[in-house]
Amino acid sequence: MLQARIPPWGHNTETLGKKSPDLGEYDPLTQADSDESEDDLVLNIQKNGGVNGKSPPEETEDPDSDVEAGMTKQQTSESTPEGYPAETAGSLEQKAAPSLMPYLRTAIFLLTVVISMILVLVCAFLIPCPPRDLHNTWNRNLGQGAGGVLSPLELCDVNGDDLPDILIVFTALMNASVMGVSRPSVTVVALSGMNGSTLWSIQLPEETRSVQCNGLSLGAAAGPVCLVTGTSKFLSLLSASTGKTIWTLNSIHLSNGILAAPAATLPDVDGDGIRDIVVLALKETQPDVFFILVSGKTGTALGGPVKYSTNGEGKVIGPQVHITSRGAIYILFGFGNVQAVALRDIFTQARNRDNFPAMLQQEEPEWEKRRSVNLSELIDIYSGGVDFLQTVKTPDTNCSNLLITTKESLILLRGHDLERRWTLELQNISSQPVPGYFGADQTLDFMLQAQTGDGNKKVMVIDGKSGLPVWNQELPWQRQQLDALSVMTLDKKSVFLFWADETQPVLQSLQPGPRPERPGLHHLYLLHPVFPTVLLDLTNATDKVIASAVGINDLQKDAFHITVTTTATSEKQPGFLSVSKLGLKWAMMSQGQMVWLKDSSTPKISRGEVRRFLARMKFADFPQKL
Repeated sequence: MLQARIPPWGHNTETLGKKSPDLGEYDPLTQADSDESEDDLVLNIQKNGGVNGKSPPEETEDPDSDVEAGMTKQQTSESTPEGYPAETAGSLEQKAAPSLMPYLRTAIFLLTVVISMILVLVCAFLIPCPPRDLHNTWNRNLGQGAGGVLSPLELCDVNGDDLPDILIVFTALMNASVMGVSRPSVTVVALSGMNGSTLWSIQLPEETRSVQCNGLSLGAAAGPVCLVTGTSKFLSLLSASTGKTIWTLNSIHLSNGILAAPAATLPDVDGDGIRDIVVLALKETQPDVFFILVSGKTGTALGGPVKYSTNGEGKVIGPQVHITSRGAIYILFGFGNVQAVALRDIFTQARNRDNFPAMLQQEEPEWEKRRSVNLSELIDIYSGGVDFLQTVKTPDTNCSNLLITTKESLILLRGHDLERRWTLELQNISSQPVPGYFGADQTLDFMLQAQTGDGNKKVMVIDGKSGLPVWNQELPWQRQQLDALSVMTLDKKSVFLFWADETQPVLQSLQPGPRPERPGLHHLYLLHPVFPTVLLDLTNATDKVIASAVGINDLQKDAFHITVTTTATSEKQPGFLSVSKLGLKWAMMSQGQMVWLKDSSTPKISRGEVRRFLARMKFADFPQKL
């Protein structure tokens, strides 16, 4: 029996041998060794074909089928490359398709890079960079002043640019609508620390004692706030961002008295999560004083007034909040003296009840011992001629000492037992001590100014541990005394700033070229503890300097000095107020003049050494406030 065989795919039948006209006939010229697919095809023909090469009756072939089959075989044979099997050609087609994958991967990578670049550019425009303080100096004229109480300058970031802005209160002359007559008006102005532009301005009903923007907050969502204390009956909390009033204390609580001093901030005593306020007031007809507790959240009085009788005479001291190492809270105040009253006692009498919050349950035994001396609720701390009272934080502890300044002495008391640590005797002390780090012991030292008999002033730095002077210099000064300022650097030193008249020692500029002396100018000097024999003359002014402050730019590690001057020659002739800013690093490097405190033809410190040191100097916010 003959089996039908089909020539294997991929072989040219005309080349290998003669083509058999009949499928059932065996052609010996065909390739004998076929692959497995050929054997499978033979088996399929055996199963599906008939015996003796004939098809089953039900599958009668079409006469034209042989012709079509022959043409199909011929086309297949011609389309297949010579010498290559059909499977190889199929595999080449399969390999040609995957060859597009590298191009696809490259396209995806480039598309990802383009999208990333677009996102970076979009974020660069949508997310602004922190503003840089490019204005090293500016000057702003506030108009003609009308005298009155000028409260200390307050620095606070009111517009959210991470740079302190300036809040100043002054009495200006405003043109009335009738006949063009000028009338005095108390105005609070917020100036941008960046360029001196006006952020907001409001009018107040009375002159002010202080504007305090640190220590009181209504929460992060509410933004910064400022507490304004007037000279009579005005106490109000303002939004530092807009100047709008949040609350005002009802003047009925001060119907028989007036505000004696700036308000002080307390811990939260009413349990609403917001720090509260204590106010010291004076009776108009009696020499008594009384305290009022005020809610920091709503401005309502927390109970009635608490009255005390005092026997002191002199400058108003306090109120100041002092927290001992045991957590006891006392209010320090006085009139030429220093007395203390427990906040627990004020709270109990104001609310007319014996129970009080847990924070007020602590007592300081050494302080309470002094209460039994006068058998009253007041504790005597110091008596006689007190001009200034400051609390000084001690290093590595949670306790503060008390620094008391009189006309003739400087006294430091230990905070836990009120015993003296040291006393410095000095005549005609004319300014409040300014804390700063002059030595390397990380203990706060103090710069002090005292008037001398010849119209000069003596500037001194007092060691905080021993109370002894570690630096002093006598400088000319004929005007009203101004407090010095201090700024801390990143190397945990402090530079001190103070005003004085033209000095006589030799001047040496940080920039080449001589600088002539100009008598009558008021100069701003900088003292760094690394160079105690050199003063740096930063700037000068011809007008009367009435206030100054210093701010820190944390982003650029720089500091700036704010000066308020007036052209007034007397109180009866009001002059024009002017506010100016001076960048300290810019002033030191561009216009600073070296003043040698000791005459020497060959100074030990070269100008280049000082300049290189100042170029590396970076400022930081003062970590320990008084």
